[in-house]
Amino acid sequence: MAEQQKNDAANPEPEGGSSPETAAAPSGETKAKPAIKINDAADAKAKPAAKTKAAGKPKEQVIKLYESGKRIHPKKAEGRFAKLRIAAILATQFVFYCIPWFNWSGRQAVLFDIPNRHFFIFNLSFGMADLIYLALLLIICAFGLFWWTTVAGRLWCGYACPQTVYTEIMLWIDHFVEGDRNKRLKLDKEPWNARKIRIKLTKYLLIFAVCAWTGITFAGWFTPIRDFVPALFNGQAGGGALFAAAFYGFVTWLFAHQMREQVCKHMCPYARFQSAMFDPDTLIISYDTERGEPRGARKKNVGRDETDLGDCINCTMCVQVCPVGIDIRDGLQYECIGCAACIDACDDIMDKMGYPRGLIRYTTENVLEHKYGDGDIKKQLLRPRVIGYGAVLAVVVTAFLVGVATRQTLRVDIIKDRGVMVRENSKGWLENAYNLRIINNSEKEQTVTAAVAGFDDIALTGLPEGGVKVGGRETLTIPVQVSTIPEYADKGSHSIEFTFTYREEGSAEGHTITEKSNFIGE
Repeated sequence: MAEQQKNDAANPEPEGGSSPETAAAPSGETKAKPAIKINDAADAKAKPAAKTKAAGKPKEQVIKLYESGKRIHPKKAEGRFAKLRIAAILATQFVFYCIPWFNWSGRQAVLFDIPNRHFFIFNLSFGMADLIYLALLLIICAFGLFWWTTVAGRLWCGYACPQTVYTEIMLWIDHFVEGDRNKRLKLDKEPWNARKIRIKLTKYLLIFAVCAWTGITFAGWFTPIRDFVPALFNGQAGGGALFAAAFYGFVTWLFAHQMREQVCKHMCPYARFQSAMFDPDTLIISYDTERGEPRGARKKNVGRDETDLGDCINCTMCVQVCPVGIDIRDGLQYECIGCAACIDACDDIMDKMGYPRGLIRYTTENVLEHKYGDGDIKKQLLRPRVIGYGAVLAVVVTAFLVGVATRQTLRVDIIKDRGVMVRENSKGWLENAYNLRIINNSEKEQTVTAAVAGFDDIALTGLPEGGVKVGGRETLTIPVQVSTIPEYADKGSHSIEFTFTYREEGSAEGHTITEKSNFIGE
């Protein structure tokens, strides 16, 4: 620690913000780290060389266990990536908050009705027998995340992850009520008084409203929201839906407002295993060390070629806007969520200084090592890892789409009556009894007829002559009997096959499914 303090004293860095890692510098004064003495004749030639000199490895960071966290107050970032992030938040929250209110064919457009074991997604209807499609959907999400991470790093985290989205919404509330970063820091240091209580109370009322409505909307994905909201205010809401709303609202407050970046740093598993999917061609946010070092303050009108400093003026704006409180200049870190707030902040400073943008930018490790240029990044998309993940993803997506398009909306389970293995009917034929459980997963009434085969002379009784009508999302259990001549069914088990034909009411086109069962002879 003493050695570090000596180094800091020998290499003072001016303060462009409020970062504790920088030292104060007089306004408008150029201050640089000591350089090796060179002769005056070579001075003009040496300056450009010093500008492109690599700064070497970043400082090592010591991670202390059980260290108490400090509240991060990020400065509001403005720029093209901030606008893109706002657009992503609006798009995702439109889906989350609005879709449950849409109606489709007289019911909620998207509803995961767990108590009744039925899921509705617009014109698609899924029962418990269709859980294989849910498994495929989860596999698609997993491989989609793997593929996307290999291509673009943690863009999902920075723009669409619910934790990031709700944290950003909470920061909007902070900024709206308390002001920008410096005002929030000042307010936190103030003693409690009437003004501070009023501001904090206003903020928490807005946060409570957002969290409460978020919880109500979440419950509305699992229970009809048009019935749930009035029932909630009338005190007649069901216990399960009420618990879901309260729990999700509480978690939103806890994770997005209280814990914020701590969730990304310490709880999210994605931050831990993402490095396994990174390669030197993965898109990351990086600080161009060669261009930026050695960093230091300078007058605004000083040209790039008039100083032996790099383009980084050490303003620390990239640190101040970071929602997880890291310094991107220290290199790629697992805490970085790829939100690009530091890029917007740095680009703004570069514009003011008259320097080209891109000191901090989306790039790849191989670009920084000069293996190819920024313009060739797109050409690296067709590399083995990306193709491999993409191929698996394409196969699973195809299987999902084909399965959904060709799935049967009606299912029949044939249950053998074990109470009576075999008996003789009034005609002298051998008879077995079965229960047909007919499950209609569609929302339309279906007419079901059945036939059986397995012997030269076989009969099916118990179903109406014109078939049985099964209502939408209805399950019927119907007892039927199968009989045959004793000569055909000797002692033992014989394979038989049921053929069911079903069609929608008013439709001439039918669909056929077959199910196998056994006939017991004597």
